[in-house]
Amino acid sequence: MFIIASKLLMESNMKKWSAATLLIFPLTVTAAPIEMRAAGSLKNAMTDIVTAYQLESGQAVNSDFAPSGLLRKRIEAGEVVDVLASANIKHPQTLKRNELAESVVMFAQNQMCAIAQADVDLNSENLLQKMLSSDIRLGTSTPKADPSGDYAWKVFAKADGLSAGAQVRLQTKALQLTGGESSKKAPMGRNTYGWVMENNRADIFLTYCTNAVLAQKEVPNLKVVQLPNELAVGANYGLVVLKAAKPDAWKLAMFVLSEKGQSILADYGFSAPLKL
Repeated sequence: MFIIASKLLMESNMKKWSAATLLIFPLTVTAAPIEMRAAGSLKNAMTDIVTAYQLESGQAVNSDFAPSGLLRKRIEAGEVVDVLASANIKHPQTLKRNELAESVVMFAQNQMCAIAQADVDLNSENLLQKMLSSDIRLGTSTPKADPSGDYAWKVFAKADGLSAGAQVRLQTKALQLTGGESSKKAPMGRNTYGWVMENNRADIFLTYCTNAVLAQKEVPNLKVVQLPNELAVGANYGLVVLKAAKPDAWKLAMFVLSEKGQSILADYGFSAPLKL
């Protein structure tokens, strides 16, 4: 599986490596740090991956985390980035289509969940009814800027098949509280969704299950509810190396796809499709 992922990544004019080569030969140290950008939902897992990579390779990495759509815009505007780890496949594919990036590899998967305040009587069976209720404030991230918001909109589209008109009603009432350029930022070190819910800005919030678990760790009285099968939406995460990337950027990408990188992702609740 690791070798298959390697082949997908090697569609470029740069020197081709195999997984075996990376395991046999030590990684080369270069003066300039690798510039990595990743989705906010990857912050904890990718920070650990980068730390492990730096210890193993001696190569410095500068990391920044933000909504994937905003990161794509920054790259298109000229920001120097070597590797992008997006919370969807669409944004990396857009960079590739515009000839800014190489091949896109799906490296992790996530699911959507609902976070609810302690006093909201919520479960998987009544989730749609509660979201549609006029006295429930429904929070999401910002579509187009943050894939979490796009996935919430997919949940709304599926809801239309269960209740006529639900899609429009949910889109209309949804409070886009995170992920946008003008969204209020959580204090340093705080989980965005735990902070939003702690400040009572929504009764129910749709986000990734991994985010929901982290939010509940910070605010223990929050409820985390799985979406019922008929509303379930999965998130495919895409990894891409930019065409103007430093040569060693491929080594960081390969580390994310390695058994060690995939194990770290799995430890944080992601489905790691390349985990051996």
